[in-house]
Amino acid sequence: MSFPYRTLMVQGTTSDAGKSTIVAALCRLLRQRGVRVAPFKPQNMALNSAVTIDGGEIGRAQALQAAAAGIAAHTDMNPVLLKPSSDIGAQVIIHGKVRGDMNARDYHQYKTIAMAAVLESHQRLLAQYEAVVVEGAGSPAEINLRDRDIANMGFAEAVDCPVILCADIDRGGVFAHIVGTLSCLSQSERNRVIGFVINRFRGDIKLLEPGLDWLEQQTGKPVLAVLPYLHGLYLDAEDAVQAVQAERGAFRVVVPSLPRMSNHTDFDALRAHPGVDLRFVRKGEAIPPADLVILPGSKNTRDDLAALKEGGWPQSIARHLRYGGKVIGICGGFQMLGALVDDPHGVEGRAGSEAGLGLLDMQTELTRDKRLAQVSGHCAFDDAPVSGYEIHMGVSNGAALAQPAFFIGGRPEGAISADGQVLGTYLHGLFDHPQAGRALLHWAGLATQHTVDTNALREASLDRLAAVCEPLLEALLKPI
Repeated sequence: MSFPYRTLMVQGTTSDAGKSTIVAALCRLLRQRGVRVAPFKPQNMALNSAVTIDGGEIGRAQALQAAAAGIAAHTDMNPVLLKPSSDIGAQVIIHGKVRGDMNARDYHQYKTIAMAAVLESHQRLLAQYEAVVVEGAGSPAEINLRDRDIANMGFAEAVDCPVILCADIDRGGVFAHIVGTLSCLSQSERNRVIGFVINRFRGDIKLLEPGLDWLEQQTGKPVLAVLPYLHGLYLDAEDAVQAVQAERGAFRVVVPSLPRMSNHTDFDALRAHPGVDLRFVRKGEAIPPADLVILPGSKNTRDDLAALKEGGWPQSIARHLRYGGKVIGICGGFQMLGALVDDPHGVEGRAGSEAGLGLLDMQTELTRDKRLAQVSGHCAFDDAPVSGYEIHMGVSNGAALAQPAFFIGGRPEGAISADGQVLGTYLHGLFDHPQAGRALLHWAGLATQHTVDTNALREASLDRLAAVCEPLLEALLKPI
């Protein structure tokens, strides 16, 4: 099959309009039809990231889209990644490597350099693939961000590519979203919008058709597809936390929803497990009884540790352990389990230290260098393989590390407390391997032989998503 667009961009009227999933669906559909395709997102702001084949990090959504295309994730697929460390600042990652922390004003000035990196990556992808499907960020109608824009129309204008505009009808106001977005664009930007996708529709399409006719008459542009609301998809989320709970009476897993929590995809396998009741506890909510407490990764360990203390978690965890419960700390959560988190270089914004929870005999010093690696090995507490990725800034030392949680490439990794109740690790994705997930839950007290194959669930969801997006691809293959 010949695809008529070398570069096609999907933009949204709002955040979470469905850009990521539409790009993933098009990548899967084009792959199924024999087109060599790659995903691309010029600039991403997210705390969910993935480690790439070339040893960098990109947004989790682009790793999912690469899987949809049947290729390995590469830093060129997301050349600019912003990882918020405060309300006004973020860690800036270019081509998979940290360039430093910048506030919003400084980064705005830096965008000319970032745009050069974006265009370099786009050109490299064009040289390797027949088509590049691009995901925008947020909305092109954000007037305050139009100057030096590299994420939406600024990129589309720079490479002269057509744009699909998608909108989420489930939110309401879909026609106002589309018409209002167009009205905020320049004439040249409006001209490159080739049509609309209305996403997450449920109901009788006949009742929607008068609105579709009005929209096409009002804008002079076609509605390329109306996509249904799909329940039960297993797809890596870009940033939003969505907890799906199992039936009451299941094995209870509780996770504090910390202000700078990162890589919450660590919990996707637990969401999908029929025997697990996974709950994220937000600030101000009561901490419920649990069988297992998991402290998640963090972009700002010291601040999240302070938030944990403010929310009363140390006392709740101590009571939880007295009653025989188990605790797991992942990455930043692992660092919190020690006696001290020291930041002498101001890696997280200001030099200083924060006392840890004291549940493992160790301390951590935050470092400027970030470790990025895809790893595999086996559990130290069970004869089960494990795989995942490391993505952290900091080195931990102490007696607790003499009793590791895993062996990765022959080296000890993580720690298990002497009483066997607390486990800490730098390994993300530790529940994703079916056997490792079962072994960890068995360690935590859930006697089950059930396993969750996250890769199989993801592949099935991508195929299901692609199937409902067939009308969109067919519309794109016709002259517009």
